[in-house]
Amino acid sequence: MSVLGGAAPEGAGREAAREPIRYAVVGNGWRAGIFGRLAELFPERLRVTGVVTRTAEGGERAEQQWHTPSFRTLADAVRAERPDFVVAAVPWSVAPQITREAVALDLPVLSETPPAPDVPGLVELWSQVGASGLVQVAEQYPLYPGHAARLRLIDAGVLGAVSNVQVSSTHQYHAMALMRAMLGVGFDDAAVTAFRTEFGLASPIGRDGWTGDLTPQPSWNLLAHYDFGDGRSGLYDFTDNQWHNELRSNRILVRGSHGELVTDHVVHVTDTQTVLESDLVRRQTGRDMNFEGFDLDHIAFEGKVVYRNAWQGGRLADDEIAVASLLAGMGAWVRDGGPAPYPLADACQDHLLALAIDESLATGRAVRTTRRPWAS
Repeated sequence: MSVLGGAAPEGAGREAAREPIRYAVVGNGWRAGIFGRLAELFPERLRVTGVVTRTAEGGERAEQQWHTPSFRTLADAVRAERPDFVVAAVPWSVAPQITREAVALDLPVLSETPPAPDVPGLVELWSQVGASGLVQVAEQYPLYPGHAARLRLIDAGVLGAVSNVQVSSTHQYHAMALMRAMLGVGFDDAAVTAFRTEFGLASPIGRDGWTGDLTPQPSWNLLAHYDFGDGRSGLYDFTDNQWHNELRSNRILVRGSHGELVTDHVVHVTDTQTVLESDLVRRQTGRDMNFEGFDLDHIAFEGKVVYRNAWQGGRLADDEIAVASLLAGMGAWVRDGGPAPYPLADACQDHLLALAIDESLATGRAVRTTRRPWAS
């Protein structure tokens, strides 16, 4: 018996035939470039109305790269053409100000992560814009195809009641977003105990590419245990440069009352005498003698599609698929009243939990998060 019924959920973003989702981008860095590139790849679904940069030189570069007008202020960009929403692709220190400016213009805003740098900043930002209902946050990790497929299995009850989640993949608030979503803990408080160890580790590849050096470099690992009560716990495990260093693999462990998931391998029961071992299987086109072009088609589990890529044709990496899905979800929320893609309250809670790691390391003891205004 399979608990996975109905049609496979497509990656968020399959739009009906209508005008593209329109958004203005504040910033012109690496992350801002992804929002521009997606609009170029899918002009029938996404359109950048303008790019806001601090300098004319930065604006000129943006105009040449993305073929869209640039502005020095968000107000100027909105006066030229009012978008469906604003994307604030700016550093931590600037994100709260751009968010406030967008809300003052009565515009929905998709703010980069985290929405503010520290707990006082989160509380202040919430007091200023939380009640507006206009602020979402660009947390894309739960929308990664693999994570979306895993969440589909969890929601379908394949593992039973989930009690423990271990995330060794991405860092800080991103890992907290995955942990909370997979555990279903909402805004519950947690007792957090963190440990740091240092060692030598070769780093053959980084963000800028291959280093050409296999000399072990001073590196660190952070482990943090989260106790959410009622038998629910999480483990955060992150190593320096784990995003890029292929000497450290990514691992997701989800344990439930009727089975467990280890990255893509699943053990679960179907009746009192049957335990099955199965895998999440990606159909990736363009390999070997497949001439469809390199792209993710779908992810299946036990013969059923549990995730289908709604952005085929773009030849996108998983991170780009997730960002495109986030934009589509934002557009649906703004236009049609669809579900909020990632509200400010959730982003504040993720960062609160991540910052507890630093506090535990500094004090050398367990710390307990307390309920904050956004939790209500």
